[in-house]
Amino acid sequence: METTTAHDDSKLLLGDINFSIASIPAVDASLYSLTSEEAAFFKTQIGIDDDDELKRHIMEVQAKAYKVAPYPCILGFSFLKWHITTNPVYEHILKLGRERPGAVLLDIGCCFGVDSRKAASNGFPMENIISSDIHHEFLQLGHELFKTTPASYRGHLLPGDVFDPAFIRIAEPSDNVSAAQAIDLSSLKSLNPLHGCISAIYAAKLFHCFTEDKQLHLARALAGLLSAEPGSVICGDQVGALQKGTHSFGRGAKHQVFCHSPQTWSSLWDGEVFQKGSVKVEADLVEVMVFKEPMLLMRWSVTRL
Repeated sequence: METTTAHDDSKLLLGDINFSIASIPAVDASLYSLTSEEAAFFKTQIGIDDDDELKRHIMEVQAKAYKVAPYPCILGFSFLKWHITTNPVYEHILKLGRERPGAVLLDIGCCFGVDSRKAASNGFPMENIISSDIHHEFLQLGHELFKTTPASYRGHLLPGDVFDPAFIRIAEPSDNVSAAQAIDLSSLKSLNPLHGCISAIYAAKLFHCFTEDKQLHLARALAGLLSAEPGSVICGDQVGALQKGTHSFGRGAKHQVFCHSPQTWSSLWDGEVFQKGSVKVEADLVEVMVFKEPMLLMRWSVTRL
């Protein structure tokens, strides 16, 4: 997630999206919702069995995060959902974790890292998962949410700005299909040592925070990190549209979001970011309800051939 900036004109910038501070809604307990499967996961992971106590704990963490950056995904408890499991390539990612020696999963713009924790619970080697967000506080709140410590959760938490070349510089996609050299993930200060080394990259609700040119920049930055081994994959979800362009989105006061269509998103990756024909791109629009309003969510994946 991009830097949070306050302006003198009472505007808040989250990524490249302007919010009027006066229009930012207060946290709303009525938006809290967990399925029985989600509740069982959090109860097991956190160690809280009582539903009311679990809700109080989650809302305490939510309130702290909302003060750091009032993203809609914080307000609407979207951060509790397993976005990664809804992507059609999720089982493939787990297979990479089981079968590819040293396979690394990067959860970029991860918020509290719930998708990382879910992947670890489903068998992806915890010590090979990197959870990254620009907000260091979100990463620490992930420990608070799950009641863990760096000793009890061995996944790697790496704060950084995706547009800072000191954190991720753009590099050409690797053409070295040999197995990536093992790297001590615990020593990382940036993602740059991992160029051409990451087997799977997941980006949920990230790209739509930025303008069209920044989305292309981010795609190129992530592509440079991806292993050239066939089956290596970048995937995610974001607000999409039938036709690319700027669209209104949000609860109450609307804000403007740049959206790709499945067709323009596919041509961006297959031809602009990667050499045409070297990747398989899948992108589909799914209608979901957000704050009781329909929204088109684009789920996508880019797999190296």
